[in-house]
Amino acid sequence: MLCLRSPAGRAVNWASCGQRRTKMYYGPRRPRGPLPRTPWTVRGPPPGAKLPWYLQKVPPVREQVPELDTVTYEGKMYRVPWLAKPRRQQWERGWHDPRFDGPRPGALPSHKERPCYICQQLTRLLEGVKQALWLTKTKRIDGLPQQILSLMTDTANQLENQDERVQNAISHARFWVSSEEEIMEETYCPVLLEDLLHLCTTMAAKHPLLAKRMVARDFRVAATWERESILLQVRGINGKLLNAVNPLEPVASKDEILTTENDVLETLYPIAPTIDLQEVNIYETRNDTGFQLGYPYPHPHTIYFAHGDKYHRMQPEQLRAKMLMFAFGNALAKARVLYGDKPRVLEKPIVVQSVGTDGQRFQFMVFQLNTTDLDPSHGVKNLVWIDADQLLYEKARHRPQIRKKVVTIPAGIHGYQPDTFKKFLAFYLHGVV
Repeated sequence: MLCLRSPAGRAVNWASCGQRRTKMYYGPRRPRGPLPRTPWTVRGPPPGAKLPWYLQKVPPVREQVPELDTVTYEGKMYRVPWLAKPRRQQWERGWHDPRFDGPRPGALPSHKERPCYICQQLTRLLEGVKQALWLTKTKRIDGLPQQILSLMTDTANQLENQDERVQNAISHARFWVSSEEEIMEETYCPVLLEDLLHLCTTMAAKHPLLAKRMVARDFRVAATWERESILLQVRGINGKLLNAVNPLEPVASKDEILTTENDVLETLYPIAPTIDLQEVNIYETRNDTGFQLGYPYPHPHTIYFAHGDKYHRMQPEQLRAKMLMFAFGNALAKARVLYGDKPRVLEKPIVVQSVGTDGQRFQFMVFQLNTTDLDPSHGVKNLVWIDADQLLYEKARHRPQIRKKVVTIPAGIHGYQPDTFKKFLAFYLHGVV
């Protein structure tokens, strides 16, 4: 480093002097010690003392000059940043609109303080069948009852050329119902269900009692009950209901019903049993089968669910839970008509069947309502038989699969399962044969 001499004759390091002058005159002065501990820095300003000017909030100009006129950009019809925003006057309609003049929800006559948890058509139960079993106080039995299996294995209860006609129904739903190359599930699922029901109705030539039935669609059911002091309700539109003149006979005997007293229902702890149910305070405690008194087909037989709506699609477990809830709702509404609203063990249980499909996989269910005393978890339980995930066919190909100019998989229906339609037909014939 170059060291020069000052005019006075002393050696001066001008580089170090320039650094000191820069820090001294142009750099910020940093405190070398702690800040002074004044009463303001420790405890804040004394009560009633005026804040210093740099801490005081500057009042707006409108308060400083009250006589100042506000200049807005209202007349310009567009925003001007340096002008004030105009104040909009409240607009009056000038005529009475009844949509905005109704009573408040708390003032409605059907409003109640006690909430009600509702299961309707679009409800997806989180825990599936396990949750539905607790809500309906039901015991599950895997497989179908012996009455259905005996009808299924009897060759006298089958159609002529049954397999061929069922495959034609599948081809009609998957290939022929539309000119589109790829038919969506919401199109072929209800068509397949209608075709299979049409095949079942052809059995009326052998069994004339099948003519004394009626298929109802878009009907509304409502059933209300209490479960461990929780008010529950099933209501709304469900699937197609096959009504009959005579009710189905009980599937389980009295001894089997009495043995359900020792069964313990599986809880959902720590999940609330009402999860995914709609909580409402405006409701009516109704029990309605959906049909007027004097209807010639008063007894519910089988509910059919064509689950092909892509916007409200459910998992198979959720579909089975929905089938159980609506089978229970139809049975409970019918029990209230026959035996009244008082909780009791039914003298003659009510049986309602349920069949659900997504156009390929079928769910079969038989529900037997043994009691309407649903509040406590002890005592007689209801029964349900479930046969889940039965494939009618494995694959329906619109085009063949070709590898190296060789057809490896031809177009058409593959993996047809004839036993699935036998169960479908046995459900339809149950109660007649």
